[in-house]
Amino acid sequence: MGIEIAFTSPERCVCDFTYNFYWQHLGKELNPDAIIPSQKDTDYTYRDLVTSMRRKETIRISGGVGKRCCSNAGADLRYFGGTGGIIEIGTMIVDGDAGTRLGMGLASGSIYVSGTVAEPMGNIIEVTSDMAGFRKYRSITEFLHGGVSDRLLPPNTFDEETRTLTLGDGVLRDTIAARCSADCTVIVKGDVDLSAGMLMKSGLLRVCGNAGMNAGTLLAGGAVIIEGNTGEFAAADMRGGVLIVKGKSKGFVGGKMKGGTIFLKGGGAVLPPVKKVAVNGEDYRLLMRLLRTNQIDAMTYTKYSVDRA
Repeated sequence: MGIEIAFTSPERCVCDFTYNFYWQHLGKELNPDAIIPSQKDTDYTYRDLVTSMRRKETIRISGGVGKRCCSNAGADLRYFGGTGGIIEIGTMIVDGDAGTRLGMGLASGSIYVSGTVAEPMGNIIEVTSDMAGFRKYRSITEFLHGGVSDRLLPPNTFDEETRTLTLGDGVLRDTIAARCSADCTVIVKGDVDLSAGMLMKSGLLRVCGNAGMNAGTLLAGGAVIIEGNTGEFAAADMRGGVLIVKGKSKGFVGGKMKGGTIFLKGGGAVLPPVKKVAVNGEDYRLLMRLLRTNQIDAMTYTKYSVDRA
């Protein structure tokens, strides 16, 4: 079983497992039990679609969807009584266009789209499709965890020996490698948008261009390297791991940071309780290894961590 639904106009947050980050607005922006507008001859609620996906069912939508379709789908969110881990979910089929941030923070599942997908996309990568007339997208994180057997489309590649995923398609994405706990490397040959490396626990994310706001937000482990500039709130609510920014960082770096380490080369204003700390030999060796550079260059970075005094 599953759900079939038609929209007369695209609606946002369809099958958004966070219900537009419900814990922030507590229903003022989106009521999970409200009927989704613009339906034709059906009256499904936002919760109906999320529940169906959690039951591993297929949802078929005609008419297209707005922004943030399948946001954080596959994440068993603690706020709603879940484990905080990743669960297996059903399939989303969109016969039409998809708005921005499709699959934002997507942890598992397949998404098929017959039309266009607006950028920035979410944590998704296109693979070979087994459905005529539809493009198929999978979670980057699920791919890194070894849960995707579909073949990547060039120019994106995956090196099995080094466990390295290289994104060279020029697509602007956000939340890349969200919730990744695999010892893998992701290289982005270009820019990224919001929340690069969100909730990562392991692995390495290397962005060869610029990053938007919230780079390394909620980072819990592993390393995120931004070779260009970052937007505001880099390392927001960071818990562990390493964030390295070679370019300039806009304001509010380390907001609500609880752990982990930040290395900045181009500077950026940090927020208390984050403070500048001394760089030691182990730090230099880490920077030399991750940045593939020499000690002279490593010495140009400033280290920041949480003031625990």
